[in-house]
Amino acid sequence: MPELPEVETIARGLASRVRGDFIESVWLGSKPEPLKSSAAAIAVTLRSRRIADVRRMGKHIVFDLVGEGARARGRRSGERSGVKAQWIVHLGMTGSMLICKPDAEIAKHTHAVVKLASGRELRFVDPRRFGRLSVAHNFDVGGCEPLDVEFDRFITLFHLRKTPIKSALLNQKLLRGVGNIYADESLFRAGIRPRRRAASLTRENLRHLYQSVQEVLKEAIALGGSSVSDYVDSDGREGSFQLEHRVYGREGERCLRCKTAIKRVVIAGRSSHYCPKCQK
Repeated sequence: MPELPEVETIARGLASRVRGDFIESVWLGSKPEPLKSSAAAIAVTLRSRRIADVRRMGKHIVFDLVGEGARARGRRSGERSGVKAQWIVHLGMTGSMLICKPDAEIAKHTHAVVKLASGRELRFVDPRRFGRLSVAHNFDVGGCEPLDVEFDRFITLFHLRKTPIKSALLNQKLLRGVGNIYADESLFRAGIRPRRRAASLTRENLRHLYQSVQEVLKEAIALGGSSVSDYVDSDGREGSFQLEHRVYGREGERCLRCKTAIKRVVIAGRSSHYCPKCQK
């Protein structure tokens, strides 16, 4: 599943290309699974709106939409330029949000096509249909933003938790957007085993983890995320942070730091990778 760096990469790419564009029409496929809101609600909310911004919230892409102002339909419907709505896209396991030319072949498993006034199209493609499309006002997924949270707040999130620290990092009600890949990589850099109870971590342990989470996420964003499965950005390009993974997906391979074999354990149904020597 695309995690914070992948979704951030996609959101930034979309924002740079479609911010300020107008939505002229919306086509939605017949499969019901991708639609968290009804097809009618999505179409009515998106049609004739201007895309004011595209941003990430947790693992969601948020299109901020405003009324069309001086355009004719806005006048007829009474819309004003300050009227806001949001189109929410969750990519699920295999979803992608692509900017395409209108004459480009429509890929199999395309569930939404949004035509823009600029002549381009936004297309949502998802082979496994775990992604979700919805509309909202004042959307909020909860949890703290890991790139913005202050250290003291970070400590309060974890220091009394009796769950394994890996499970706590994946709890989206605590930190939003951190997933399996970046939890493993952050714990390795912090020297903390994934099974350690969060409550057992010292202030210094948590300081190292806080720094590692931010470091790993920023590096991954700079490299366009990790393409370990189907992930591509809004232009269809793969990320390259998978080339920098130190433990994730490297079971049985030698630790790049100490040469000990990387181990894999299952915690709360999720695979966790770690170095038994470097992480305590």
